[in-house]
Amino acid sequence: MTPRSLPKSPALHRVVALLQPPQQTFPLACATEVFGNHGPAIPARYTFEACTEHPGAIRTRAGYDMLVTTGLDALDRADTVLVPGWQQPAGTEVSPAVVEAVRRAHGRGARIVGICSGAYVLASAGLLDDRRATTHWARAAELAARFPQVRVDPAVLYVDHGDVATSAGSAAGVDLCLHLVSVDQGAAYAMRIARQMVMPPHREGCQLQYAELPTSGPVTDSLAPLLEWLTGRLDQPVSVAEMAIRSQVSARTLTRRFTEQLGISPGRWLLDRRIAATRALLEETDLPVETIARRVGLSSAVNLRRRFHEALRTTPAAYRRAFRADRAG
Repeated sequence: MTPRSLPKSPALHRVVALLQPPQQTFPLACATEVFGNHGPAIPARYTFEACTEHPGAIRTRAGYDMLVTTGLDALDRADTVLVPGWQQPAGTEVSPAVVEAVRRAHGRGARIVGICSGAYVLASAGLLDDRRATTHWARAAELAARFPQVRVDPAVLYVDHGDVATSAGSAAGVDLCLHLVSVDQGAAYAMRIARQMVMPPHREGCQLQYAELPTSGPVTDSLAPLLEWLTGRLDQPVSVAEMAIRSQVSARTLTRRFTEQLGISPGRWLLDRRIAATRALLEETDLPVETIARRVGLSSAVNLRRRFHEALRTTPAAYRRAFRADRAG
Protein backbone atom coordinates (compact mmCIF):
# COMPACT_ATOMS: atom_id res chain seq x y z
CA MET A 1 0.00 0.00 0.00
CA THR A 2 1.27 3.44 -0.90
CA PRO A 3 1.18 5.77 2.14
CA ARG A 4 -1.24 8.61 1.78
CA SER A 5 0.27 12.07 1.43
CA LEU A 6 1.03 13.93 4.64
CA PRO A 7 -1.35 16.81 5.36
CA LYS A 8 0.10 20.27 5.69
CA SER A 9 0.15 21.68 9.19
CA PRO A 10 -2.17 24.67 9.66
CA ALA A 11 0.53 26.64 11.45
CA LEU A 12 4.24 26.53 10.66
CA HIS A 13 6.60 26.08 13.59
CA ARG A 14 9.13 28.93 13.61
CA VAL A 15 12.75 27.92 14.32
CA VAL A 16 15.25 30.73 14.89
CA ALA A 17 18.99 30.01 15.04
CA LEU A 18 21.00 32.30 17.31
CA LEU A 19 24.46 32.90 15.81
CA GLN A 20 27.63 34.34 17.28
CA PRO A 21 31.02 34.89 15.60
CA PRO A 22 33.08 32.86 14.98
CA GLN A 23 30.12 30.71 13.96
CA GLN A 24 30.51 26.97 13.43
CA THR A 25 29.01 26.18 10.04
CA PHE A 26 28.44 22.45 10.40
CA PRO A 27 25.94 22.46 13.28
CA LEU A 28 24.09 25.32 11.59
CA ALA A 29 23.97 23.34 8.35
CA CYS A 30 22.71 20.27 10.22
CA ALA A 31 19.83 22.28 11.68
CA THR A 32 18.92 23.83 8.33
CA GLU A 33 18.90 20.41 6.67
CA VAL A 34 16.32 19.19 9.20
CA PHE A 35 14.17 22.29 9.70
CA GLY A 36 14.64 23.94 6.29
CA ASN A 37 12.70 23.58 3.05
CA HIS A 38 12.64 20.04 1.63
CA GLY A 39 10.86 20.76 -1.64
CA PRO A 40 7.48 19.51 -2.83
CA ALA A 41 8.07 15.92 -1.69
CA ILE A 42 7.76 16.88 1.98
CA PRO A 43 5.17 19.48 3.01
CA ALA A 44 6.59 22.40 4.99
CA ARG A 45 5.89 22.41 8.70
CA TYR A 46 8.73 24.68 9.82
CA THR A 47 10.19 28.03 8.93
CA PHE A 48 13.87 28.66 9.60
CA GLU A 49 15.78 31.91 10.04
CA ALA A 50 18.94 33.16 11.72
CA CYS A 51 19.59 36.09 14.02
CA THR A 52 22.49 37.54 15.96
CA GLU A 53 23.11 40.13 18.65
CA HIS A 54 24.80 42.54 16.24
CA PRO A 55 23.32 42.18 12.72
CA GLY A 56 25.75 42.33 9.85
CA ALA A 57 28.65 40.19 8.65
CA ILE A 58 29.18 37.14 10.88
CA ARG A 59 32.64 35.59 10.74
CA THR A 60 32.66 31.80 10.48
CA ARG A 61 35.26 29.18 11.28
CA ALA A 62 35.12 28.06 7.65
CA GLY A 63 36.92 31.14 6.33
CA TYR A 64 33.98 33.13 5.00
CA ASP A 65 31.45 35.58 6.41
CA MET A 66 27.66 35.25 6.54
CA LEU A 67 25.34 38.23 6.31
CA VAL A 68 22.74 38.09 9.09
CA THR A 69 20.34 41.02 9.05
CA THR A 70 18.04 40.07 11.95
CA GLY A 71 18.69 40.97 15.59
CA LEU A 72 17.70 39.40 18.89
CA ASP A 73 14.10 40.56 18.52
CA ALA A 74 13.61 37.50 16.27
CA LEU A 75 13.71 35.34 19.39
CA ASP A 76 10.48 37.00 20.52
CA ARG A 77 8.74 35.34 17.55
CA ALA A 78 10.36 31.91 17.80
CA ASP A 79 8.67 28.65 18.71
CA THR A 80 12.11 27.06 18.97
CA VAL A 81 15.35 28.95 19.64
CA LEU A 82 18.34 26.94 18.42
CA VAL A 83 21.96 27.71 19.35
CA PRO A 84 24.19 25.86 16.82
CA GLY A 85 27.47 25.97 18.74
CA TRP A 86 29.11 28.76 20.71
CA GLN A 87 32.84 29.05 20.04
CA GLN A 88 34.14 31.63 22.49
CA PRO A 89 37.51 31.71 24.31
CA ALA A 90 37.58 29.91 27.65
CA GLY A 91 36.20 32.06 30.42
CA THR A 92 34.27 34.35 28.06
CA GLU A 93 30.83 35.24 29.38
CA VAL A 94 27.74 35.10 27.22
CA SER A 95 26.47 38.61 26.48
CA PRO A 96 23.84 39.85 28.99
CA ALA A 97 21.64 40.86 26.05
CA VAL A 98 21.75 37.33 24.67
CA VAL A 99 21.08 35.81 28.09
CA GLU A 100 18.09 38.09 28.60
CA ALA A 101 16.67 37.39 25.13
CA VAL A 102 16.98 33.63 25.63
CA ARG A 103 15.38 33.79 29.07
CA ARG A 104 12.55 35.92 27.71
CA ALA A 105 11.89 33.46 24.89
CA HIS A 106 11.89 30.54 27.31
CA GLY A 107 9.63 32.41 29.70
CA ARG A 108 6.92 32.83 27.09
CA GLY A 109 7.06 29.13 26.15
CA ALA A 110 9.63 28.80 23.37
CA ARG A 111 11.73 25.65 23.30
CA ILE A 112 15.47 26.36 23.69
CA VAL A 113 17.91 23.96 21.98
CA GLY A 114 21.69 23.90 22.30
CA ILE A 115 23.71 21.94 19.75
CA CYS A 116 27.20 20.95 20.87
CA SER A 117 28.77 23.94 22.69
CA GLY A 118 25.47 25.81 22.34
CA ALA A 119 24.72 24.29 25.75
CA TYR A 120 26.89 27.07 27.23
CA VAL A 121 24.27 29.65 26.31
CA LEU A 122 21.49 27.64 27.95
CA ALA A 123 23.63 27.14 31.05
CA SER A 124 24.48 30.85 31.21
CA ALA A 125 20.77 31.64 31.10
CA GLY A 126 20.16 29.29 34.06
CA LEU A 127 17.95 26.99 32.00
CA LEU A 128 20.00 23.89 32.84
CA ASP A 129 20.27 24.40 36.59
CA ASP A 130 19.69 21.11 38.44
CA ARG A 131 19.00 19.40 35.13
CA ARG A 132 20.79 16.81 33.04
CA ALA A 133 22.48 18.13 29.91
CA THR A 134 25.18 17.18 27.45
CA THR A 135 27.70 18.75 25.08
CA HIS A 136 30.66 17.57 23.01
CA TRP A 137 32.62 14.98 25.00
CA ALA A 138 35.80 17.08 24.75
CA ARG A 139 34.09 20.06 26.42
CA ALA A 140 31.97 18.21 28.98
CA ALA A 141 34.46 18.65 31.83
CA GLU A 142 34.77 22.37 31.10
CA LEU A 143 30.99 22.80 31.09
CA ALA A 144 30.66 20.90 34.38
CA ALA A 145 33.41 22.95 36.04
CA ARG A 146 32.03 26.27 34.83
CA PHE A 147 28.41 25.44 35.71
CA PRO A 148 28.50 23.04 38.68
CA GLN A 149 24.73 23.25 39.06
CA VAL A 150 24.30 21.49 35.69
CA ARG A 151 24.32 17.68 35.71
CA VAL A 152 26.54 17.12 32.68
CA ASP A 153 26.27 13.69 31.02
CA PRO A 154 29.20 13.27 28.60
CA ALA A 155 27.99 9.93 27.25
CA VAL A 156 24.63 10.54 25.60
CA LEU A 157 23.90 11.88 22.11
CA TYR A 158 21.24 14.29 23.38
CA VAL A 159 19.01 15.19 26.31
CA ASP A 160 15.47 16.51 25.83
CA HIS A 161 13.46 17.98 28.70
CA GLY A 162 10.70 19.29 26.49
CA ASP A 163 11.31 22.99 27.13
CA VAL A 164 15.09 22.73 26.76
CA ALA A 165 17.29 20.25 24.91
CA THR A 166 21.03 19.77 24.37
CA SER A 167 23.08 17.58 22.04
CA ALA A 168 26.59 16.21 21.93
CA GLY A 169 29.02 17.07 19.11
CA SER A 170 27.84 18.71 15.92
CA ALA A 171 26.64 15.58 14.09
CA ALA A 172 24.60 14.61 17.15
CA GLY A 173 22.67 17.81 16.46
CA VAL A 174 21.07 15.93 13.55
CA ASP A 175 19.97 13.21 15.98
CA LEU A 176 18.45 15.79 18.30
CA CYS A 177 16.76 17.77 15.53
CA LEU A 178 15.22 14.64 14.01
CA HIS A 179 14.05 13.63 17.47
CA LEU A 180 12.40 17.02 17.93
CA VAL A 181 10.69 16.72 14.55
CA SER A 182 9.39 13.31 15.58
CA VAL A 183 8.02 14.81 18.81
CA ASP A 184 6.45 17.76 16.95
CA GLN A 185 5.18 16.11 13.79
CA GLY A 186 5.29 12.36 14.28
CA ALA A 187 7.71 9.57 13.41
CA ALA A 188 6.59 9.26 9.78
CA TYR A 189 7.37 12.89 8.97
CA ALA A 190 10.76 12.64 10.70
CA MET A 191 11.52 9.46 8.76
CA ARG A 192 10.79 11.21 5.46
CA ILE A 193 13.27 13.96 6.31
CA ALA A 194 15.86 11.43 7.46
CA ARG A 195 15.40 9.42 4.26
CA GLN A 196 15.94 12.52 2.14
CA MET A 197 19.10 13.29 4.12
CA VAL A 198 20.21 9.65 3.78
CA MET A 199 20.34 9.46 7.55
CA PRO A 200 18.95 6.97 10.07
CA PRO A 201 15.90 8.50 11.83
CA HIS A 202 17.36 7.34 15.12
CA ARG A 203 20.96 6.49 15.94
CA GLU A 204 21.66 4.22 18.89
CA GLY A 205 24.72 4.30 21.09
CA CYS A 206 26.50 7.07 22.91
CA GLN A 207 29.06 9.70 21.99
CA LEU A 208 31.80 8.10 24.10
CA GLN A 209 32.26 5.54 21.35
CA TYR A 210 33.78 8.45 19.36
CA ALA A 211 35.83 9.97 22.17
CA GLU A 212 39.07 8.10 21.58
CA LEU A 213 40.37 6.14 18.61
CA PRO A 214 42.32 2.93 19.27
CA THR A 215 46.08 3.44 19.06
CA SER A 216 46.73 -0.10 17.90
CA GLY A 217 44.93 -3.23 16.85
CA PRO A 218 42.17 -3.79 14.31
CA VAL A 219 39.22 -1.46 13.92
CA THR A 220 35.96 -3.01 15.12
CA ASP A 221 33.96 -4.45 12.24
CA SER A 222 31.03 -2.28 11.23
CA LEU A 223 27.50 -3.53 11.78
CA ALA A 224 26.18 -1.40 8.90
CA PRO A 225 25.77 -4.24 6.34
CA LEU A 226 23.88 -6.36 8.86
CA LEU A 227 21.65 -3.47 9.96
CA GLU A 228 20.78 -2.70 6.35
CA TRP A 229 19.97 -6.38 5.74
CA LEU A 230 17.76 -6.52 8.85
CA THR A 231 15.93 -3.29 7.98
CA GLY A 232 14.82 -4.82 4.69
CA ARG A 233 13.47 -7.91 6.46
CA LEU A 234 11.45 -6.54 9.34
CA ASP A 235 8.47 -8.69 8.34
CA GLN A 236 10.49 -11.88 8.79
CA PRO A 237 11.46 -13.61 12.05
CA VAL A 238 15.22 -13.30 12.56
CA SER A 239 17.09 -14.78 15.52
CA VAL A 240 20.42 -13.66 16.96
CA ALA A 241 21.88 -16.94 15.72
CA GLU A 242 20.77 -16.09 12.16
CA MET A 243 22.26 -12.60 12.50
CA ALA A 244 25.54 -14.15 13.65
CA ILE A 245 25.60 -16.54 10.68
CA ARG A 246 24.94 -13.62 8.34
CA SER A 247 27.87 -11.73 9.91
CA GLN A 248 30.07 -14.85 9.99
CA VAL A 249 30.77 -14.54 13.71
CA SER A 250 29.54 -16.27 16.83
CA ALA A 251 26.37 -15.09 18.58
CA ARG A 252 28.50 -13.97 21.53
CA THR A 253 30.79 -11.89 19.30
CA LEU A 254 27.82 -10.33 17.54
CA THR A 255 26.18 -9.38 20.84
CA ARG A 256 29.44 -7.82 22.00
CA ARG A 257 29.69 -5.76 18.81
CA PHE A 258 26.13 -4.50 19.23
CA THR A 259 26.88 -3.49 22.81
CA GLU A 260 30.13 -1.77 21.89
CA GLN A 261 28.89 0.05 18.79
CA LEU A 262 25.22 0.71 19.57
CA GLY A 263 24.91 0.32 23.32
CA ILE A 264 22.07 -2.22 23.06
CA SER A 265 21.53 -5.91 22.29
CA PRO A 266 20.69 -7.25 18.80
CA GLY A 267 17.18 -8.17 19.92
CA ARG A 268 16.58 -4.71 21.37
CA TRP A 269 17.78 -3.01 18.19
CA LEU A 270 15.49 -5.14 16.03
CA LEU A 271 12.49 -4.51 18.30
CA ASP A 272 13.13 -0.75 18.24
CA ARG A 273 13.13 -0.80 14.43
CA ARG A 274 9.87 -2.74 14.42
CA ILE A 275 8.27 -0.27 16.81
CA ALA A 276 9.45 2.63 14.61
CA ALA A 277 7.95 0.95 11.53
CA THR A 278 4.72 0.40 13.45
CA ARG A 279 4.51 4.09 14.33
CA ALA A 280 4.97 5.11 10.71
CA LEU A 281 2.27 2.71 9.50
CA LEU A 282 -0.16 3.87 12.20
CA GLU A 283 0.45 7.48 11.17
CA GLU A 284 0.39 7.10 7.41
CA THR A 285 -2.01 4.24 6.64
CA ASP A 286 -5.40 2.85 7.65
CA LEU A 287 -4.09 -0.69 7.92
CA PRO A 288 -5.58 -2.73 10.78
CA VAL A 289 -3.28 -3.57 13.68
CA GLU A 290 -3.23 -7.28 12.75
CA THR A 291 -1.89 -6.44 9.27
CA ILE A 292 0.69 -4.02 10.68
CA ALA A 293 1.86 -6.68 13.13
CA ARG A 294 2.60 -9.06 10.26
CA ARG A 295 4.32 -6.35 8.20
CA VAL A 296 6.73 -5.42 10.99
CA GLY A 297 7.46 -8.95 12.15
CA LEU A 298 5.56 -8.88 15.46
CA SER A 299 3.41 -11.84 14.40
CA SER A 300 0.06 -10.85 15.95
CA ALA A 301 -2.01 -7.89 17.08
CA VAL A 302 -1.78 -9.12 20.68
CA ASN A 303 2.04 -9.17 20.58
CA LEU A 304 2.19 -5.81 18.81
CA ARG A 305 -0.06 -4.14 21.39
CA ARG A 306 2.01 -5.53 24.24
CA ARG A 307 5.33 -4.49 22.74
CA PHE A 308 3.99 -1.10 21.69
CA HIS A 309 2.69 -0.36 25.18
CA GLU A 310 5.97 -1.44 26.77
CA ALA A 311 7.89 0.93 24.47
CA LEU A 312 5.60 3.97 24.39
CA ARG A 313 3.17 3.55 27.32
CA THR A 314 0.18 3.84 25.01
CA THR A 315 -1.86 1.63 22.69
CA PRO A 316 -1.64 1.58 18.88
CA ALA A 317 -5.23 2.84 18.63
CA ALA A 318 -4.60 5.73 21.03
CA TYR A 319 -1.37 6.61 19.23
CA ARG A 320 -3.14 6.68 15.86
CA ARG A 321 -6.00 8.84 17.22
CA ALA A 322 -3.57 11.28 18.85
CA PHE A 323 -1.44 11.62 15.74
CA ARG A 324 -4.41 12.27 13.48
CA ALA A 325 -5.86 14.77 15.95
CA ASP A 326 -2.54 16.62 15.96
CA ARG A 327 -2.40 16.66 12.15
CA ALA A 328 -5.94 18.01 12.00
CA GLY A 329 -4.90 20.92 14.21
